[in-house]
Amino acid sequence: MASTTTNVNAKQIVTEIPEWVRVFSDGTVERPRDFPIVPPTLHNSNTGVSSKDIAISNKPPKPISARIYLPNISNSQTEKLPIYVYFHGGGFFFESAFSKLYDVHLLKLVSEVKVMVVSVEYRLAPEHPLPAGYDDCWEALKWVASHSDSTKYLTQNTEPWLIHHGDFDRVFIGGDSAGANIVHNILAFRIGHQPLPGDVKILGAVLAHPYFYGSQPVGSEPVTGIEQNFYNLVWKLAYPSAAGGIDNPLINPLAPDAPSLAQLACSKIFICVAEKDGLCDRGVWYYEAVKKSGWQGQIQFFRQENEDHVYHLLQPALDQDSPNAYKLIKLIASFLVNN
Repeated sequence: MASTTTNVNAKQIVTEIPEWVRVFSDGTVERPRDFPIVPPTLHNSNTGVSSKDIAISNKPPKPISARIYLPNISNSQTEKLPIYVYFHGGGFFFESAFSKLYDVHLLKLVSEVKVMVVSVEYRLAPEHPLPAGYDDCWEALKWVASHSDSTKYLTQNTEPWLIHHGDFDRVFIGGDSAGANIVHNILAFRIGHQPLPGDVKILGAVLAHPYFYGSQPVGSEPVTGIEQNFYNLVWKLAYPSAAGGIDNPLINPLAPDAPSLAQLACSKIFICVAEKDGLCDRGVWYYEAVKKSGWQGQIQFFRQENEDHVYHLLQPALDQDSPNAYKLIKLIASFLVNN
């Protein structure tokens, strides 16, 4: 009779959010929803936009990189362009600045408006729990700002596109979902406590379908089952040591010990939500809270009916014809240039 041997070293799933992420006992992580990585292109044949990948920091434990996009401009053009520093979404645990999802979106955006984009690649949970991603994005933004006076702030890794074409009086930050959460936390926690190099200011911010949550339901959110709520599970995976859990000020901007929204460090904000998105009511809640806070900037709000979370990214990346996606891309483009 044949014997069987049990492999005691066979890896087991130790943490899972079904269909989204699996963490195994050997430390490996599967992310089934990731879009494929695509290369940058110099002078994209469809848009005329050029892109390249750059190293921001190679210092352990924080290798930070980005994909930078430049619109189709002539070699002799001296006009300075707005700079849009972008933080991708994905619940802090999946997706990439180099994926098809974000490359398609930013190529389209830059083809619509003459603006430079720096799309940041930051460390992901669970291998690198928060605040690693927050720290990386802040370091990337400081690196961008340091190009405002490259002779003073930079001794290496100077990026000529930023030096020759960047307008440091028109710096924007933006992101979707978790990336929009990062935008808020840079405005609320970082700028003001630590000025950017060159005293660069953030002119405006885009928060698309922002990932905020809390233990007290808002709008149509469920009133029971908070422990197994998807957004709570994501936060626990991304930041298991967060004081206060889902009511930590980094995920709940109206938590009792959160900084005042009146101090958001930019001049204008564009908040976008989608009707079918489970985060829609939180986005509306955030918008209303900023309006009531005493913040002195200009706020713009857009709600798209009959669409779900990050539709403006997913539909173009899946090669689906989407008038609503292109409408939002055009609204973002207009926000970035109409100062």
